[in-house]
Amino acid sequence: MPVNRNQNGDYKSLGSSKKNGETDNSDLKTLKSKKNREKERLNTNENGGNNLVNYNKDQEQKISSHYMEPVLEAENDAEKIVLKPKKSPKRIEKEKSQKIDKIDSKENLDEHYAQKVKREKEEKRKEKDYELLSNESWIARNGHNITFVGLFLFSFVTLFRPYELIPGLGFLKSTAFYFAAATLAIFIPTQLSAEGRISIFSTEVKAITALALLALISIGIAKDPAMAWEEFNGTFIKAVLMFIVMVNVIRTRTRLMTMLWLSIGIGLILGYMAMGMYWRGEVTAEGYRVVVDIGGIYANPNDLALHLVTMIPIALCLGLASKNVLMRLVYLTATIFMMAGCMVTYSRGGFLGLVAAMGVLIWKFGRKNRLNVTIASVVAGTLVVLFAPGNYGMRILSIFGLAPDAVGSSDQRTELLKRSIIVSIRNPWGIGIGNFPIVGIRNLVSHNAYTQVSAEIGVLGLLAYLVFMVSPFRKLGAIERTLFHRDEPYGWFYYLSVGLQASIIGYMVSSFFISVAYNWFIYYLIAYAVAFRRIYQIEKGLKEEVKADSLTENIFNWRKKSA
Repeated sequence: MPVNRNQNGDYKSLGSSKKNGETDNSDLKTLKSKKNREKERLNTNENGGNNLVNYNKDQEQKISSHYMEPVLEAENDAEKIVLKPKKSPKRIEKEKSQKIDKIDSKENLDEHYAQKVKREKEEKRKEKDYELLSNESWIARNGHNITFVGLFLFSFVTLFRPYELIPGLGFLKSTAFYFAAATLAIFIPTQLSAEGRISIFSTEVKAITALALLALISIGIAKDPAMAWEEFNGTFIKAVLMFIVMVNVIRTRTRLMTMLWLSIGIGLILGYMAMGMYWRGEVTAEGYRVVVDIGGIYANPNDLALHLVTMIPIALCLGLASKNVLMRLVYLTATIFMMAGCMVTYSRGGFLGLVAAMGVLIWKFGRKNRLNVTIASVVAGTLVVLFAPGNYGMRILSIFGLAPDAVGSSDQRTELLKRSIIVSIRNPWGIGIGNFPIVGIRNLVSHNAYTQVSAEIGVLGLLAYLVFMVSPFRKLGAIERTLFHRDEPYGWFYYLSVGLQASIIGYMVSSFFISVAYNWFIYYLIAYAVAFRRIYQIEKGLKEEVKADSLTENIFNWRKKSA
């Protein structure tokens, strides 16, 4: 290395600027560091970059362990572990939230669609109900005061039959005919003067008119025309005529309630009498069934039970609608006595009719919790049957063949039902009203109101009879639904509409076991339903404001000349 001598003769390395006496260690360190770096570079080159590769592998493993996770997957019937990107906690929470939102949105969509379908059905039902109720024209006009008095007196004598309870009133026995004749004589001119027509022509009036005409025609083809005329001219034609009077005369709440009180009052008295006779042991029918002292339409235990079945729902619903505590107590008492009276008749048809009527009430009033209400009602009904006095439970079980029938009436009625169906099929135009005993078993009636009509008056007569009952039931249902959707279900109209529906169903079920198609029961009941509908539509505004022509204008076509 070249050196320089200074003035003192000392030597120093080239490039050194240190003063004398100072040690230059920095240059040595620099040279060493350079040499070390060079060696490291050479070592790296010699090893083929292994250190760098190892370093990169370590880094990749660290990254993989942090961002990847092993997942077991199946491929070609074999399983292998595959590394898949690991989801961050935020991403996992986000995906969970999205999944929940998706499920919620789907459920909300399904719920929304279900609600939409339900609303559409309700709207269609409302439109149908409105059309059903608005097809008839009712004249909002009072009248028939004297006619109503005659109607009430006739109904009192016919239904209550006071001359059978009080011997001193025997002279009233023939007054029913005179009351009916006087009522009709007053009704016809009053009706023409008030409305300009002989009657309203609702579906029920048209159906009963058709049934009466078919019954009249059947007399000409009857096996025994004299027997047919006797049946036609008996209770049947009287019931048809008084039905037409009732649907035109009962046009206010007061009149309807008066007639309902009469029917319920008779039911209360019958129930009370039946219970008293049962507790005293006065069971004269078949040795264990009660027959009350009032004859006529109540002479048979099954007919007595039928009247009670039709009145029980009405009394119960009027009690629920009443705001007077005393009246509620009266209606409840009447309901209890009528139910007890129905039980002591041991009528199986009455029992089934009562179950059907109660089922309607439960279905209508238990809308919000139908399952629980139905279960509770079934349990309560079962307990009543099981703990009823006497062999009532065995009598009811005989309906389903679970207990023996003591008198064998069930088998007999089955044979009569089969015979009446065969007669109906072979004689579609009927064999004449009242003529079934001629072709029946041992001169017995069919014991079924439906086959009674189909066998004697024909298939068309059965159709008219069914329309007569089904039409008011449907319209009562429309009134009930309309009031329920208007959030005013707890009033007189709502409760009575449900009660009348239950009564009609009770009659339709019970009459399957009794030949009562020509008797008073259904005609009064349907008249009440039509009058109720008329009152509802007039009070709610669904009426026709029509000024009727005078009597002379209708009969003689006289018209006043305009000035």
